[in-house]
Amino acid sequence: MIENFGNRIAKDIWEKEFSKKLPNELSERAKALLTIMHATSNLSELRAKGEPPSLRLHQLKGDRSGQLAIDINKTSGWRITFRFENGKFLDVKIEDYHC
Repeated sequence: MIENFGNRIAKDIWEKEFSKKLPNELSERAKALLTIMHATSNLSELRAKGEPPSLRLHQLKGDRSGQLAIDINKTSGWRITFRFENGKFLDVKIEDYHC
């Protein structure tokens, strides 16, 4: 279950299915991934429900250690980042890691 959002883009996609900052062609996939996350209580289930196509669920490193990410689209650079604790998704963000 999604506990909270860490940025406006993720919150807008969840509440309105649209964000001015996220390319329109990625909005539907982002909303679908957020919906899967909200209905999921463990990472194995997230992997299973999110495929195909592959989520590419991965741990972040460096100053983002302890966070995970899934790609919205593997070539776009946009991804959903979050912390996962006690069956909940925390500080969920949608961000472009190329920026």
